[in-house]
Amino acid sequence: MGTLTSCSFTTLNSRFQFYPIRGAFSEKIQLFEKNKVCYLCNRRDKREISWRGVDRYKCFNDKGSDGGEDNVSNVSTTSGEEEEGRNKEEFKSEQTPASVSSRAPPTIQPVGPSYNNFQVDSFKLMELLGPEKVDPNDVKLIKDRLFGYSTFWVTKEEPFGDFGEGILFLGNLRGNREDVFAKLQHRLNEVTGDKYNLFMVEEPNSEELDPRGGPRVSFGLLRKEVSEPGPTTLWQYVIALLLFFFTIGSSVELGIASQINRLPPEVVKYFTDPNAAEPPDMQLLLPFVESALPLAYGVLGVQLFHEVGHFLAALPKKVKLGIPFFIPNITLGSFGAITQFKSILPDRRIMVDISLAGPFAGAALSFSMFCVGLLLSSKPDAAGDLVQVPSILFQGSLLLGLISRATLGSAAMHAATVTIHPLVIAGWCGLTTSAFNMLPVGCLDGGRSVQGAFGKCALDVFGLTTYTLLGLGVLGGPLSLPWGLYVLICQRTPEKPCLNNVSEVGTWRRTTVVVAILLVVLTLLPLWDELAEELGIGLVTTF
Repeated sequence: MGTLTSCSFTTLNSRFQFYPIRGAFSEKIQLFEKNKVCYLCNRRDKREISWRGVDRYKCFNDKGSDGGEDNVSNVSTTSGEEEEGRNKEEFKSEQTPASVSSRAPPTIQPVGPSYNNFQVDSFKLMELLGPEKVDPNDVKLIKDRLFGYSTFWVTKEEPFGDFGEGILFLGNLRGNREDVFAKLQHRLNEVTGDKYNLFMVEEPNSEELDPRGGPRVSFGLLRKEVSEPGPTTLWQYVIALLLFFFTIGSSVELGIASQINRLPPEVVKYFTDPNAAEPPDMQLLLPFVESALPLAYGVLGVQLFHEVGHFLAALPKKVKLGIPFFIPNITLGSFGAITQFKSILPDRRIMVDISLAGPFAGAALSFSMFCVGLLLSSKPDAAGDLVQVPSILFQGSLLLGLISRATLGSAAMHAATVTIHPLVIAGWCGLTTSAFNMLPVGCLDGGRSVQGAFGKCALDVFGLTTYTLLGLGVLGGPLSLPWGLYVLICQRTPEKPCLNNVSEVGTWRRTTVVVAILLVVLTLLPLWDELAEELGIGLVTTF
């Protein structure tokens, strides 16, 4: 194979009849044809002639003709009538390849290896089928009407968004960033209406700070249908309803399992023996369902209170939230719920407030039930409502184990079983679930809080540390692996940026997030054997 020195864009050697493509897809094709770039010589094409209203292109990259420099031929233009007549004569004589309908866009004639053009067409097809891009005419209008000496002086443009479907304006800020951003948003609505979203983000790869303080900022532009989440579909409502029913079932099962000292032997074996594959007769569990309902109500109440906290925090901020998708779990009753933002958050302060509201509401209710349950466990007159659980369960949490030890005493905790009220189990499960959801990773509540308070780079560091601790089983004990898989599958992607993704959230919000993360670690960190033996929590077997 020799060196490729030239390439030309002409019509294909075929006689297919193409039909006009209308709508947004047609606009994308026209935009692509007007801005065609030769992928072989990396030059922008020069318009050659207009044939039946369709532009044809030709570019040259000949080396060696004039001292080895690249030469681009002069472009000549003929009228559409002359070209149409010439092509009719060529078609009749069949001395040249068959013409293509005037309604079809120009295509690429194979040059060099045949698969090169297939790859080029595949890349362009993916681009055409991708998200709707910003209209170039609107970009010019926005640059002329929005930006200027008094707001933001644009010096450069770059692609913006996950697929480069937006425009990022880089330049110099000419005022207070919050005031400039508010002014630009107002002007954008006046110029283009409800068509685009404007984002204020940190300038990428910037090594200098803004002279007024803080990082240098840039402004990104995206279409609203691309940047905003879509509406909830009917199938999502159906799935959410099914998951809620499954969560009710797992909560009732947790309530039945908490009465392990009263269950028949075959049922106990099913709950305690890992090798028991065949479930027991469900008729044996019916007498215990009624007594399991209070615990199930407590577990479900914590999860519902968690979601209510999110909605109450989002309501005054006019932020739309999606329906919650509850995740059932037989150990805790529920792993919490997946709740999506259905609108773009205005700034990082609101992201922190909404993210913290849910775990704080659920943790407050859980801690209340936990403390009340411990107080009822120490009263002899409540013996009829108490259940017995293995004392080794209190070694699952450093913080909760120490609180239980201080309330129930050493003698009660240093036994094979501990008699407690079901509210202790409901509170323990609720606090554990709230702690799991506050882990600083992905789009969990903890991940959103850390991203809003400290930025996406800090979330990457926190997330890597969290994945490592979960993988080693340091946090969460036996639940670390299933929770880590759940995050990787469902909630590993960080939250999308806010409209104002630059302004700081304040010292007290950052302090609150740090304190919450410390409480999460203390809640999910198990008691090691030496400390548990010294504190008298559970019976530690030594070999």
